[in-house]
Amino acid sequence: MARFYQLGLQPTLFGEVSLVRAWGRIGTIGRCKVETFAATEQAEAAFARLERIKRRRGYR
Repeated sequence: MARFYQLGLQPTLFGEVSLVRAWGRIGTIGRCKVETFAATEQAEAAFARLERIKRRRGYR
C-alpha cells in the first residue's frame, strides 16, 4: 500500500511554532495533526525525533 507522511514547521500568530504532520494513502487527502510549542528548539527536537522514527520505518 502506497502511503505518505509529511512533516513541517510553521510559525503561529502568537510567536509560537507549530509542528504540522500529515499522513495517509497516496491519492487521498489523509489526516493532519498540529502540535504547538512555545520555543522553536522544542519544535525542532520533536521534528527530528519524528523524522528519525519515520525514516527507520522506510519513509523517504
